Amino acid sequence: MKQIIECVPNYSEGRDKGVIDAIVAAIQTVEGVKVLDVDPGEATNRTVVTFVGEPADVCEAAFRGAAKAQELIDMRKHHGAHPRSGATDVLPLIPVAGITLEECAALARSLAERLYRELGIPCYCYEAAAFKPERKNLAVCREGEYEALAEKMADPARKPDFGGAWDEVARKAGATNVGARNFLVAVNFNLNTTSTRRAMAVAFDVREKGRKSREGDSWIPGTLKGTKAIGWFIDEYGIAQVSMNITDIDVTPLHVAYEEVSAKAAARGLRVTGAEIVGLVPRKVLIDAGKFYLERQQRSLGISESEIVKIAVKSMSLDDLKPFNPREKVIEYLMDDGRKGLVDMTLKDFALETASESAAPGGGSVSACMGAFAAALATMVANLSSHKRGWDERWKEFSDVAVQGQALLDELLKLIDEDTAAFNRIMDVFSMPKTTDQEKAARAEAMEQATLYAAEVPLRTMEAALKTLPLALEMARKGNPASASDAGVAALAAVAGIKGARLNVRINAAGLRDKGPALPLLQRADAIVAEAESLQEKVLDEVNNHIEL
Repeated sequence: MKQIIECVPNYSEGRDKGVIDAIVAAIQTVEGVKVLDVDPGEATNRTVVTFVGEPADVCEAAFRGAAKAQELIDMRKHHGAHPRSGATDVLPLIPVAGITLEECAALARSLAERLYRELGIPCYCYEAAAFKPERKNLAVCREGEYEALAEKMADPARKPDFGGAWDEVARKAGATNVGARNFLVAVNFNLNTTSTRRAMAVAFDVREKGRKSREGDSWIPGTLKGTKAIGWFIDEYGIAQVSMNITDIDVTPLHVAYEEVSAKAAARGLRVTGAEIVGLVPRKVLIDAGKFYLERQQRSLGISESEIVKIAVKSMSLDDLKPFNPREKVIEYLMDDGRKGLVDMTLKDFALETASESAAPGGGSVSACMGAFAAALATMVANLSSHKRGWDERWKEFSDVAVQGQALLDELLKLIDEDTAAFNRIMDVFSMPKTTDQEKAARAEAMEQATLYAAEVPLRTMEAALKTLPLALEMARKGNPASASDAGVAALAAVAGIKGARLNVRINAAGLRDKGPALPLLQRADAIVAEAESLQEKVLDEVNNHIEL
């Protein structure tokens, strides 16, 4: 899985559009980083920028943004309504996908060290990146704001984690607070009431802090850890809401919060009519919710991601107040660069493109496509079986098979485009210069590597397609008898894809000058074909037992 992190720096300028645009432009000079939002505030004189990408790219963009802010913002002249201590005031790194909070904390500390080492900007590390327990709280790091920095830097207990001299750089740029925190989900739960007081009561019931006791000398905690909430009335919609920030989506996922707020509202004679996500969410938030509701319905989880997300949207009525478009709300979807591949074509266009005089897509991509159809058919039989009347108690058994099949389908779909990309990589080598001996040697080495890669990709297709055959066999034996023929076609498609991919392994392996890497590839390919043919025979025996006249 690709690693994705989010960075949400706050810059101490919210009024000068030229300065703001220059900072954002500096961030955007890093390829692979996508700016999702720029939110300036005039009263606070502060701009919040949201951007995402892979960790190294995001850290580089954060550094360049801070460098530009240091150049253009003079904290000696800054005034605004929001607490601040530096030109780049806060610089949090947030895990989105494929990376842990602890890994983000390590990145944040390295970024803080670099900001001081290369730019001279003093830095405090906060939240998960904090070196001192008390500095987990951002307010402690920023205590006294910019105006107190000179005094704090002279105090060994309060000086920054990196830096400490009240020099010209510190006077102009102030101090930056670099941290790592979990993703914060902002969500409003819509209630069928106009009463702010009743909405506030529900908020007290669920938020971690809870409510004050009747005696007023203690707090009664709420039921949801990692949440903050209040009740309010929204004129625009004419309803009251429980407005919540979920500060730890691992401890309290969105769907858990939805269910708990619904339960507490019902206990007070109210009903949650839906939810409104404010800002963006990681893909995981909706996927986990969709799977939760599918399990509650005893429905198969082995369906496409878009269908899982649709279940989440409908189950929590995320479209209660206005249309909800996942493509505009999910970070990973917003990062999509819009480029289309073979898998985005219609079947007709894919077939016509294959038939054209272009050498790609060719047999390797078609073989991966055959494997994808095999996975799709095995998954289909599992899903049909999980929903068969009278088999309700077996839904989980078939759902587990469908989940495996869906994962293989996703892998093989990617391999359709990867095989063509491997071929194009070989074509690119032909455009390399070959005038000098050094250029010729570099060209020959590039061709060897590209050819080896072109042999490895179809072998991966063979491995993935092979894994579809045990699923087809299980469905032929245990699945809905009316779909037995579909399991048989899955086996036939899998073996066709495997044998086709082997031809691509062989033809590319034959082009290698160094035959050392070629031998194990060919041996593994032959072993896969033998295993696949054996499994295919077993599948067809089971299928024929079901459809004998």
